[in-house]
Amino acid sequence: MRWCRVETSAGPCFGIVHSDAIEVASGSPFSEWKGTSERVPLSRAKLLVPVVPPVFYAIGSNYRGHVEKMAEGRGRKPVFYERPRVGYRANSALIADGEDIVKPPDSSDEFQYEAELVAVIGRKCRNASKEEAAASVFGWTIGNDVSERVWQERDQTNIRGKNCDTFKPMGPWIEQDVDVSAMRTRVSLNGVIVHDFPTGAMLFDAADVIVEISRYNTLSPGDVVWLGTDDKPLNMKPGDLVEIEITGIGTLRNKVVAG
Repeated sequence: MRWCRVETSAGPCFGIVHSDAIEVASGSPFSEWKGTSERVPLSRAKLLVPVVPPVFYAIGSNYRGHVEKMAEGRGRKPVFYERPRVGYRANSALIADGEDIVKPPDSSDEFQYEAELVAVIGRKCRNASKEEAAASVFGWTIGNDVSERVWQERDQTNIRGKNCDTFKPMGPWIEQDVDVSAMRTRVSLNGVIVHDFPTGAMLFDAADVIVEISRYNTLSPGDVVWLGTDDKPLNMKPGDLVEIEITGIGTLRNKVVAG
């Protein structure tokens, strides 16, 4: 099943995505819900961020190529970690498919996308085994972990480098029926494919990351876990269109504008 959040006359609602229309649902897929007779044509639907997470987790350094190429670009040796490096992102940075990424006026040219698979948690999870962690995933969506590298390198926290308003596009929906091992992630910049990598080639898979989080934090329905990117991202500038496609889910599209 494919779930979304959509703007309706009654406000934001969850919905089930069909081939040409969204069936508006009453309630939440994370608790109780039922279908309704209301339909929104997909071509005219205003899609929202597919879930507003209670807690927004993200992992870094989770693909070998990304670790190696980012280290090479900084003239350093790559460092591979024994445990997932889990951090947080700000809900205020979230935007939906089709909304604009705003490049702050005082940001540097090192303003980059990161194409990420996102696991959406569907059940409470604490001290989970790997099997329990895998079973806790409700579905999957796409994230763009926009990063300002100079700020990320120099600041003591990621408040600017990762968490400015609009820095976290997520969507377009949540797909439940996927095989992560068969998926590919493709990034296009202004219509040209610039990266293409196997989505599942992570150093720590989703279950590994959820196990690590659950040792110390309780995960709840609606939480999201962003799972990192591969390769070395390119710089973006105002006017650019960045598209992230993950097979089996869809495509997340956002334009960059000047702040």
